[in-house]
Order: sequence, then structure tokens, then C-alpha cells
Amino acid sequence: MADIWWKAHPQDLHRLTDRVSSVYIERSHLDRDENAIAIINKRETVRLPAALVAVVLLGPGTRVTHGAMQLLADSGTAVCWVGEQGVRLYAAGLGPSRGAALLQRQAWLVSRPPERLRVARAMYGMRFPGEDVSELTMQQLRGREGTRVRKLYKQHADQHDLAWHGRVYKPGDAFAAGDDLNRMLSAANTALYGICHAVIVGLGASPGLGFVHTGAATSFVMDIADLYKADYTIPLAFELTAAGLVEERDARTALRDRIAETNLLTTIVRDIKTLLLPEGEEPPDSDANHLWDEHAGTVAGGVNWGVFDEDYDTELAEPDLDDQHIAVIGPELDTPSQGTGRS
Repeated sequence: MADIWWKAHPQDLHRLTDRVSSVYIERSHLDRDENAIAIINKRETVRLPAALVAVVLLGPGTRVTHGAMQLLADSGTAVCWVGEQGVRLYAAGLGPSRGAALLQRQAWLVSRPPERLRVARAMYGMRFPGEDVSELTMQQLRGREGTRVRKLYKQHADQHDLAWHGRVYKPGDAFAAGDDLNRMLSAANTALYGICHAVIVGLGASPGLGFVHTGAATSFVMDIADLYKADYTIPLAFELTAAGLVEERDARTALRDRIAETNLLTTIVRDIKTLLLPEGEEPPDSDANHLWDEHAGTVAGGVNWGVFDEDYDTELAEPDLDDQHIAVIGPELDTPSQGTGRS
């Protein structure tokens, strides 16, 4: 019998731009079935090839097995744990990149004010095509961005004949604003944050090293997501609200479909590389095991360098973990008795 369609090797489809942008899971159990993740709940069982998904968003009431997490990690699928209504990101797992070159480049740029300012200006320049922002200060750029966004809100409110009293939201609380339009904006933006987070981690960059935003563990995620809100989440929220589609799921699924139609994942990958790398350069994505050296730059890891040091002849001591190591291990599963009728 031919292999069933989801039994591809986890490494077969690692290209981030080829993947489904996101899968949101709530009140379900995740397990592994060959090289697919099985999503099980009281209503249905869905099998999904892990290597075809960029990010899995785990919502409330979700349980996941070790086998499922191992498969997602091997497949380079980012995993994000999100809160109720998807408005809060609690944690995220490792993406497909195993190299640190892009992360090191990002850290170099963000730690040097002139370079950081250049990247921040480039980010604002993407929102003002055809305009020269190379001499503007951050204060001037923030002011222009605020004016642009206010005009966008008013434009879409007039277009859809909706009342708009300004952006109101509270991080982590989907219903703080009270009105449907603000809630839909929050839901759509959060879904966009999750997708941008998956791409950033997938490329090997840091979600926390932002250029415009700072101080949060997802500062760079917010930097990148802000590049696309005007074309994706803002018009989408107004369209859905005008159509009476005001559930959080409506925003998430509509954004997912629009991202697939416009191939946004490819755009995010390209924009991040454009912002962080010199023109035409690609970061190596190798799992290199190197040690830093102040003279040579790097030397090989996995080598006992003590054999090269004639002056150092101290015997290495084994750590004593008798009273210092704590392990929490669950009991082995009971084997069902034969003939009991239990499964």
C-alpha cells in the first residue's frame, strides 16, 4: 500500500515561505501520528503534516505530548503558547534555523546607535514609499507614523460607515475596549504578531532585539508586524466589523486566508533580510559548534583543548550531584491486563 500523504520526512519541507502561515488550536489534545501531528477533540481528529506549518498557536485547554513537540521541533515548526482570545503570547519554541549568524548581526546593529537609527529609519521608510526619511529624527518619524495611522482609521471608518472613537486596548484583555471594532483590531494584530514571531525565530533572529520598540521580549516582533498592519489587520478589522463578523475566530481565519493569498510569509522573510543584512548577503544556516577566541575569532568546538596546553595539568573533577540534582520523573505506564476488557 502506498504511503499516506502526511508521511513525509520532517526535513522535507523546511522552506518557511512554502508553509501554511499558522494553525490555532484550542480545547484539544495534540499527539504524534507518524510524521503528522494529530489534533484530537470530542468532535473530530485532524492530522496535519508538521513540516507544512510555520507556527502552531496553542490556545487555552490544549494538551500536547512529548512526541508531538519533538516532531514539531524536528520539522522547524515554531510553537507559541497564547492566552484566551489569542491576545497574549506566553512562550515560544525553537524555529527551523540552527545558525546564529543573523542573531549576531542583529545584536551588532541594535547595540550601535548610528546603525540602529539607520535600521529604524529603513523600517519607517517602508511605510512612506517614495519619501526621503534618511535625515529625520525618531521623534519626527513617530509623529509622522501617528498621523498616518490616524488617517487610515478615519479613512476605513468613513468607507464602511462605522463609528470610530479612537484606538483603545489593554494588553492581555481582549474585551477591555468594549466595542467590536477595537476587539477585532486586537485579535487580528495578535495573530499577525504570532506569524511574524514564527518567521523571526525561523530565520534565527531574536524576537526581543527591537529597533523601534524596546524593553519587551517581543520588541522586534512588534517592529516587523507594524510594517504590515496598514495593508492587513486595519482594513480587515473594519471590513469584518461592517459585515457583522465580530468573533475573534473571524479575524484569525480571515487574516490567515489573506496572508495565503498575498504570500506574506515570503515578504516578511525578504524584509527582515533587507533590514538586517548587507545587500545580496545571505546568512549561513549551519549548526556550527565553535568556541570564541579573542585572537582567532573562532576555533573548533568538540575538541579537548587541554591536550594542547602543556602548562595546564589539573585533573578535571566530576560534579557531585548526589544532593544537588533534582529530577521529577513520572511513573511508568501500567500495562493493561489481558482479558480485563479495559483499553
